[in-house]
This record gives sequence, structure tokens and C-alpha cells, in this order.
Amino acid sequence: MTEFAPYLPGFLAAYAILFIAASSPGPAVAMLLGISTTQGRGAALTASAGIAMGSITINLLTLIGVGLLLHQAAWAMTVLRLAGSAYLLYLAWGSFGKAIRPPRVAVAEVAPAPPLKWFTAGYLLQVTNPKAIAFWLAIAAVGATQGGGPTIIAAFVAGAFVISLFCHGAWAVILSSRPVRRAYETSRRWIDASLGAFFVFAAWKMATQRN
Repeated sequence: MTEFAPYLPGFLAAYAILFIAASSPGPAVAMLLGISTTQGRGAALTASAGIAMGSITINLLTLIGVGLLLHQAAWAMTVLRLAGSAYLLYLAWGSFGKAIRPPRVAVAEVAPAPPLKWFTAGYLLQVTNPKAIAFWLAIAAVGATQGGGPTIIAAFVAGAFVISLFCHGAWAVILSSRPVRRAYETSRRWIDASLGAFFVFAAWKMATQRN
């Protein structure tokens, strides 16, 4: 434990930034709402695991310097930003499609999809989000693992994964609760249309934001 003591202040500061980022509503929460209300809690939790793994991927890339490269190279950030915008537009297309032709809500009547589909959806949403990179760059500036060896880095990454999974998993549980599902059944067209509009707006903001 004495090995970790000098790094605890940095860990706490970094985790505080991560907790705020993961708890704030955004594209990930909007996607979890769409999955949980149509596919159920299990699919939403699987997507949450994908989001958490995507967050850790960015964390590891930041630790080895790729995050700093993307921050400094305008073309690299532009490519990533456009890729993220394209994926958000894809999600918007799906939401608008469900608003026009709503699928059956009862989970028992919906053909289950492989868990890998939901995991991949969450993962791709996270790793193509430049704002997630910005958060990890802010965390990197804290220097939580500076001077630490593999054990310190592994502990930091593991803790970050738990926080991200907990925050997004909590959203998945809340959004898949029965009161939310009943509300969705009565106003599903408006909710799906609003989700589509939100994804379009997020894609536009992402594509037009300055590096």
C-alpha cells in the first residue's frame, strides 16, 4: 500500500474528472436510453461495458502519447472528429427510423441481438468521441501516474474502468426501469425523434467544433 500512497492525490483528482464526465448526459446516455427502452436492461448494460472499454482504450492511448499527438495534429483530430460525426449520424438515422416505424417494445417480442452488437456500439461511440479524448487529456494533465511503474498504471486503468462502468451502468439501470419503459410506450415516437434530433445536433457540433 505504501507504493500507492504518493499517487493517491493524483488518482482522486483524475477520478473526479472522470466521474463528472461519465455522469454527464450526452451521446452515450442518449444511446443507452434508446437501447434500454427497446432491447432491455441486459443490452444496455452490455453497451455500458463497451463504453467503459472505449474509455479505457482512450486512457491507454493517452498514456502512451497518442492523445497528445491528436491534440497537437489538426488533421488527426479532424479525421477522428468526422468519424465520430458520421457514427452519430448513423445513430440518428436509426432513431428516426424507429420514430417513423416503431418496433415492438416488449422485449420478449423483439428478436435478441448478439451481445457483441451492443458492446461494439458502445465502444465505437466512445472511441470516436473527441470530447472523451479532451477529458482524458485533462486527466493526463493531472499526472496521476507520472513516475509510476506498470503496477501503478494498471491500478489507475482498472479504477478508471470501474468508474466508467459504474456511471454508465447506473444510467442503463435507471433508463430501463419500468416507469421509464411505460412512459416510452406512450410517447415512443416523440422520444425516438428527439433522440435522432439530438444525435444530429451532436454530430453537427462535433463536425464544426474547432480543434
